[in-house]
This record gives sequence, C-alpha cells and structure tokens, in this order.
Amino acid sequence: MDHTDYPRLVVEDIVRLRRRIDDSGLPEKLVDRNLLIGTWNIMSFGRVYDSWGRNQGSPKRNLRAMACIAEVVRRFDVIAIQEVKRDTSAMRMLLEDFLGSDWGLVISDVSAGFEGNKERLAYVYDRRRVQPSGLAGEIVLPPTEDGDPSEQFDRTPYIVGFESGRESFVLLTAHIKYGEAPAERVEELKALAEYVATEIRDRTRTGGEEKNLIVVGDFNIETRSDNPLFRAFASTGLIVPSELLDVKTTYGTDPRHYDQIAWFMGELDMVCTEQAGVIDFAGAVFQELTLRQMSYRVSDHFPLWVEFLIDRSTEHMANTLGVDPAMPNPLAGVPD
Repeated sequence: MDHTDYPRLVVEDIVRLRRRIDDSGLPEKLVDRNLLIGTWNIMSFGRVYDSWGRNQGSPKRNLRAMACIAEVVRRFDVIAIQEVKRDTSAMRMLLEDFLGSDWGLVISDVSAGFEGNKERLAYVYDRRRVQPSGLAGEIVLPPTEDGDPSEQFDRTPYIVGFESGRESFVLLTAHIKYGEAPAERVEELKALAEYVATEIRDRTRTGGEEKNLIVVGDFNIETRSDNPLFRAFASTGLIVPSELLDVKTTYGTDPRHYDQIAWFMGELDMVCTEQAGVIDFAGAVFQELTLRQMSYRVSDHFPLWVEFLIDRSTEHMANTLGVDPAMPNPLAGVPD
C-alpha cells in the first residue's frame, strides 16, 4: 500500500511515529554494513477491521493501525512477533498490502487450547537483507530423568535460523505464560533458560547449527533487578545488553520490562554495535483515544531492538596489518 493512499489523519500519525523511531536511536539500514533485529508483542494480532476510519462498537484493529504497525516493522531486517492469533489475516495483510513482495514470513503452528491462548509466533524479515537458513522448529522439552513426559510450555517457543551477508544467526522467540500471579511464570522461565543452555548452547559447541543464538520475546518479567523472574531467565548465563537493562516496554504509570533480547556473552560471534533501545509510540498515534483504546489498535507493548555489525572489513584488514582491531581507528597507521 502506497503512502499516497493514506488519509491525512494517518499521515499525521506516521509523521509523529517516525519522529519517535528516530528518537529511539534506531539506525537506518545500511547495505552490507548492519543488521537490525527487533521483537514486538503485537496485541491479539488477528483480524483487521477493513476501514481507515473510526471503528464502530468494540475496539478493533483497522487499516490506520496496520499502517502504524507496518511503519515500525519495515525499519527492521528481521523482527520476532508474539501474540499472532489463529486467524492470520492481519499478518497476511501486513505483508501483502503494506510491506510488499520484498518481505517474508516464517510462522509457527497454533499453541493448542485455552492455556496457549490460540497464539502463534512469527518472524517477519526483509528478503533484501536477510534469508532463512533452513533451520526452524518448535521447542519441546525432553523427558525427565525418570522417563516421564515433561510439562511443556503453554505457548511453544519457536526457533529459526537466518543469514545476512556472511553472518549466520539463530533467533528463539517465546511468549511466557502470564498466569494469575508472577510466581506462576518461574517454572517456564527456568525451563527455557535450562533448555537453551544445555540443549542448544552445549550442542552448538560440538557442531550444532544453532550458532549465534539470540533469545527474544515477551517473557512477562516485570522488572530486571532483584526479581525472581529475571533471575530465572538469566540463571544459566543469558545476558541482556546493558543498553536495554533500564528499558521498559509497556506504557502507563507503572511500565514493565516484559520484553527481552538476550544472548550468552562470549558465545556470540557477531559484533554488537552497542546500539539498542525501545520505540515508545504512546501518545504519537491515535491521539484522540486513550492509551488503552490505542493499545487495542496497535499494541500495549513497545518494540525492542538491537543493532549488529555485518561489515567486518576493518577487522579483517587490521588482522592483515597485524593491528588489534579493537583499538580506536586501527587502520590509521596506513600512510597516505
């Protein structure tokens, strides 16, 4: 869908949203240089009300909301999306009508029954910059030591491999159950942390395909300091980059740290540029509505992002010259 088709009210939303994206520090996509990875819980991403105008009756996502969602998604190379519903019409519209043929989708099956809230997990990626590696699967916990079936995740985490330039990486996205109390989330968080440490990290050390594992998603962790939920998430060595430690991913008077991007430090071969953040769009779009009303159209979560470097030319040339590539301006010794 072309921006010339957008009504004035939607264009004003997009202008303000672009300002918020710029304020977040999210870099531009630079060909053969950087990789922008995001994660976003898009609230109940299912059906779309086929109108630009105000919704009638109960709040529903409309074309105006889809334009805002697309404006965020297109700024990434690959973005993990949680809370995609059984009905994928909104997702299909996002790709076919708003993003276009340069964009691809990898999407999981529905988590069965009431406990999983009939949700899917998805990755949307820019085909011009990222390609799936062929690795994809849902995380199933192994049997207990006694051979009994393990209690599985309410919403099965989804792992997919990607390639960008000469870099290969794997994203694992999850949406941890909310439950009636925070303590009910601990077991799933522990189970996931142990799985990625033993079944993925340790296997990769002996030749597995899951190199450069990055864990992303909505983990329903309220705070990242002095919190049993975050301690469970980080219990086997997953580290959230320092740039994201104080970042909150919900709006309101009591915002939370529900969403995370993390990896095992020392196990990641890709170069993080130390640029990371959140896109806070509260108050920028649907200004005539309350934030709660807006959240039904767009989302009640903000997207998290992190930038990686895929251009290693400076590192390679520094190695050839016998210079430490980590030092400032390592190529400065080459004479004019």
